[in-house]
Amino acid sequence: MKFTLVSSCVALVVMALSVEAAPGGKKLSIPLSKNADYKPNAKSALAKATAKFTKNKINPLKDTPGGLASTDSNSGSVPVIDYQGDTEYYGTVSIGTPAQNFKIDFDTGSSDLWIASTLCSSCTSHTRYNPNKSSTYAKDGRSWTISYGDGSTASGILGKDTVTLGGLKIKGQTIELASRESSSFSSDVIDGLLGLGFNTITTVSGIKTPVDNLISQGLISSPVFGVYLGKASKNGGGEYLFGGYDSSKFTGSLKTVPVDSSEGYWGVDIDGVKIGGSTVGGSFSGILDTGTTLLILSERIAGKIADTYGASDNGDGTYTIDCDTSNFEPLQFTLNGNAFYVPADSLVFEQDGDSCIASFSYSSGLDLAILGDVFLKNNYVVFNHDEPSVQIAPSIDQ
Repeated sequence: MKFTLVSSCVALVVMALSVEAAPGGKKLSIPLSKNADYKPNAKSALAKATAKFTKNKINPLKDTPGGLASTDSNSGSVPVIDYQGDTEYYGTVSIGTPAQNFKIDFDTGSSDLWIASTLCSSCTSHTRYNPNKSSTYAKDGRSWTISYGDGSTASGILGKDTVTLGGLKIKGQTIELASRESSSFSSDVIDGLLGLGFNTITTVSGIKTPVDNLISQGLISSPVFGVYLGKASKNGGGEYLFGGYDSSKFTGSLKTVPVDSSEGYWGVDIDGVKIGGSTVGGSFSGILDTGTTLLILSERIAGKIADTYGASDNGDGTYTIDCDTSNFEPLQFTLNGNAFYVPADSLVFEQDGDSCIASFSYSSGLDLAILGDVFLKNNYVVFNHDEPSVQIAPSIDQ
């Protein structure tokens, strides 16, 4: 989960998209949106991700088998907006009856669904959920609190209501109504967050996540969701497709990678890292996290990558890199024997005049790697909840 302390005017562009919920299944037409602005902050993005993951210790990965069940014609698609030049992606989620619409950050690195509410007098910058205006709201009353290493917090009470994702109506979904949030949350463009991790890391134990309920309520037959994150340089936008995947959004074939979900995250084993023919890193564990902007690696591996690209360490976990990357080789990650790439055009994350900040970074507070949006916007990923695994193929934007 990331919270970007910036604001801007978001320009929307509507485009036509053909979605295959499954091979031979029904097709839907949905819009894509893009953001024309570009004002990222690598240092802030790194700090937020570090604060998020240092609260839990991640154990080494286990070697578990994986495979993807066939996709199904029952699916729901949520288009997302690419905010601030690939810094954050959010889509619209409806809660209640009649529907109240909210800008939601979809986060594979957490598992809670929480939303700004009318119980929060200071949340005036957000659209706030009003339980009194929903005929399907049911009170729970238990309290919840989320806190992070950087001091940011949110808290409130639990309730239940109908949550609609891409036309799929989840009945009796537990939601966390914020009655208080710190400034780092209140200044963000999003109204709340929907976690797509496993239910073992929900703030209040025993809660079913939205994906749990999509499966148990029979709204989707295949326990999967496909993630396409667009690039601002190529019209932005993106899509979360629950219950299937969109074959028009990747090239080649999907490759299966086992997942270790024992810590509640989408943990993967990375066999190694290369640039061209040079190996810059051996095997290590990592997390696929749509809620983290950057690639966050160990200081040793990030340093070797920086040396190869001629980047200089800024002393705060970020690197200054040449703004012209046209002659750079792509960054290659090997997962389960398959090579996946971050091309040269994604190696620059932030530009200020003639100075550029790299999209790869390090944090001395983390013992693992986070493959964030820099990796995910270049690779289409299908997440499988029932038999924890992912399938990955190069994005059409790579």
